[in-house]
Amino acid sequence: MTPSTGPGGPPGGSPGSAAGSAAWELLLPAASAPARARGRALQEALREAVRSGRLTPGTRLPSSRDLAADLKVSRGLVTEAYEQLTAEGYLRSGRGAGTWVGDAVRAARPRARDLAPRSPADRVDFVPGTPDLSLFPRSAWAAAQRGVLADLPHEGLGYPDPRGLPGLRTALAELLARRRGVVADPERIMVVSGVAQATSLLAGVLHARGTRTAGVEDPGSPQHHALYAAAGLGTVPLPLDGEGLATGPLYASGVRLVVTTPAHQFPTGIAYSARRRAELLDWARSVDGLVLEDDYDGDFRYDRAPVGALQGLDPERVAYTGSVSKSLAPGLRLGWLLVPDRLADAVVERKRTTDLGHPTLDQAVFARFVERGDYDRRLRVCQRAYRERRDVLVAALAEHFPGSRVTGIAAGLHAIATLPKRYGPEEGFLARVTEAGVAVRPLAAYAHGGAAGRPVGEGPATGKEVRLVLGYAHLTPGRVREGVARMARAV
Repeated sequence: MTPSTGPGGPPGGSPGSAAGSAAWELLLPAASAPARARGRALQEALREAVRSGRLTPGTRLPSSRDLAADLKVSRGLVTEAYEQLTAEGYLRSGRGAGTWVGDAVRAARPRARDLAPRSPADRVDFVPGTPDLSLFPRSAWAAAQRGVLADLPHEGLGYPDPRGLPGLRTALAELLARRRGVVADPERIMVVSGVAQATSLLAGVLHARGTRTAGVEDPGSPQHHALYAAAGLGTVPLPLDGEGLATGPLYASGVRLVVTTPAHQFPTGIAYSARRRAELLDWARSVDGLVLEDDYDGDFRYDRAPVGALQGLDPERVAYTGSVSKSLAPGLRLGWLLVPDRLADAVVERKRTTDLGHPTLDQAVFARFVERGDYDRRLRVCQRAYRERRDVLVAALAEHFPGSRVTGIAAGLHAIATLPKRYGPEEGFLARVTEAGVAVRPLAAYAHGGAAGRPVGEGPATGKEVRLVLGYAHLTPGRVREGVARMARAV
């Protein structure tokens, strides 16, 4: 039996036409499905035929009796399918006029696109802030998953505490106190999907209390503007000097919230001096302000033990956030936020209404991973690998770009390289290395208010030197050397 087109009019296709036969061929697998699933299968096959355009709007369907005979199924099963799809809007019917494909469906078959940022395999991309995902401890993580699934009680799969599982918050409190010098009360720790969510939660609460602007380091993360704008806050770029955030412009700005990366400033790579850390806390106390400390790569220091977190000096004036994005993988979407007592209840309530809590299984696996010492072991493995790659980068720059300087502390997943003036101007350099299959970012790309055009603490820029932010952690030593050699050949 072949469908016809044209509501109320003569059939638009002849019996046995290719279009009609092709349309009903979609229903044959449903007709041969097991008896219990046959009805659902027929309904889904009809939906798919309409969505894909195989059955176009205005197509008249066979009577339930005829279609049942063609498919060798019961008439009641076809009638039920027609009624269900009519109720959903895929079909329409009229008394004595038959059943037709409705005109509500307009979408073609959906095609899922992958918008994740990726570089072509033939390009050496010195993108900063990306870990080596091949180092992810699959075996240890899988073992932790198996253990959690075996031990987790049934009620553990219900809605969690919006702050996070107590076991994970306790494990994080011990970890952060031991490794980063954080004053970490498990009752004030919140498990989040990463620093971005932590920032959004805190900004939303502060906006509700009257805050309208946030101070951000300049240069700094390019994501700050969008994150704070989503919470209704504007951003005020604040310049750096050789010790950290310059306090004069900070006081003059009038802001009462400032976002900082004091352990390893992003992107310049400096560490805030002890004096500047103290001055920053004095500012917060004097204006009744708050410092948001983004400890994005605080575990990775290669020349000495990492400097402890700023939060440990004054937990009531510093909110602290971090994640596993640099230590394990950003795709895990696991992070933490510690807030002062005066903000804790409001931030917890905002987290609860935002997503009802972080996935329970992911939290339980990470808790076990931390408790068994696997996380500490993973940090040691990554630290050794990333230190080697930084050393390779420094040596390759010295070989291929004599006179270049690598500034900032030996830490993290990226370095700042200043190339001699003869390789400038910067725009021409970038164009040539891009054509050679190397992706690099200039320091100027991270400027909010123009400060990134000059070296921090080194006076004004000449306009000819080339200052690059070079990420190395995700590249093997061989790829690091290859990338630097390609740049040298290009210029």
